[in-house]
Amino acid sequence: MTRTTIPAVRAESLVRPEIAALAGYVPGEQPQGGKWIKLNTNENPYPPSPAVARAIAATAAGRTLARYPDPLATVFRMRAAEILGVDPDWIICGNGSDDLLTILVRTFVGAGGCLRMPYPSYILYRTLAGIQGAVCDEFHFNPDWSLGDGFGAARTAAGADVRLAIIANPNSPSGTLLPPARVAALAESLPCALVVDEAYGDFADASCIGLVRQNERVIVTRSFSKSYALAGLRFGFAVAQPSVIEQLQKVKDSYNCDALSIAAATAAIDDQAWLADNRAKIVATRRRLGASLTALGYDAIDSQANFVWCTHPERPHRPVYEALKKQGILIRYMQYAGWGDGLRISVGTDDEIDAFLAVIKTI
Repeated sequence: MTRTTIPAVRAESLVRPEIAALAGYVPGEQPQGGKWIKLNTNENPYPPSPAVARAIAATAAGRTLARYPDPLATVFRMRAAEILGVDPDWIICGNGSDDLLTILVRTFVGAGGCLRMPYPSYILYRTLAGIQGAVCDEFHFNPDWSLGDGFGAARTAAGADVRLAIIANPNSPSGTLLPPARVAALAESLPCALVVDEAYGDFADASCIGLVRQNERVIVTRSFSKSYALAGLRFGFAVAQPSVIEQLQKVKDSYNCDALSIAAATAAIDDQAWLADNRAKIVATRRRLGASLTALGYDAIDSQANFVWCTHPERPHRPVYEALKKQGILIRYMQYAGWGDGLRISVGTDDEIDAFLAVIKTI
């Protein structure tokens, strides 16, 4: 029997052209071995509420894991609704807020469409647009990290219609916050839905969740990775008017949240006393970190998140990152074309920040 030889084919020729051309999102370093002080991916440095472990154990002990989870995470939505002051049908849950951002982009932006985002900001927005075969319209922040009125324009400079806008608020990497009144004004001027990504919202002085009632085009996403110390679990939710939630439910995976994450997130959000205590500790350490960096000659921006962004007027940033890494301390070196570079330092425990400051003083 003659065997036919199939010629080798490059994978790039098999996938959609948009995917082959895409530069995938690169998360922060997650070393799997050795002893590190991790101040690079904005994780909460403290363990979650003790109620979380109890909820996970109770869920795992029964027959729950043998069955599919509740596709709407009803128990979580009911408890979160009480805390947020909305009805449960104003909430949709996801496998982390990144899952919700994916659902939102898939819902509103098709091939050839346009997604608008501030720049510099969370680069995943650009990646999600590229996956859809859409255009990403990056609107530069002002030097003081404010956002000009042009962000609310209906069309891009090239004449494309904007189908979705996303703002990280507080922003990453800067940690700066656009006041809700400013966000409301932008939402009024935009012709499309405006997603306010509040992954760091629990550390900020203000939230845009209240804007959802005022404007059906405003959607707010939240994460449990930062303020609830559940980055390893993956859970998030979005708040929008029910007519919007109905459309998003068509796009999400059938069971995008597993039973353990639903139980854990419900227990976490129920323990608001733990959240208040954790927030107070992180905010206090954040202020001390910013003040210490300023004393060392860095320009440290007043942050509303659980990290501090800083630059130095004379010292190159990458060698600082590399020197810290050699000492077992990971921070995030970030470089943005057309903007510049800098260092983003997550707020760790007081001991971790003390160790970081002791080393950076010697560099």
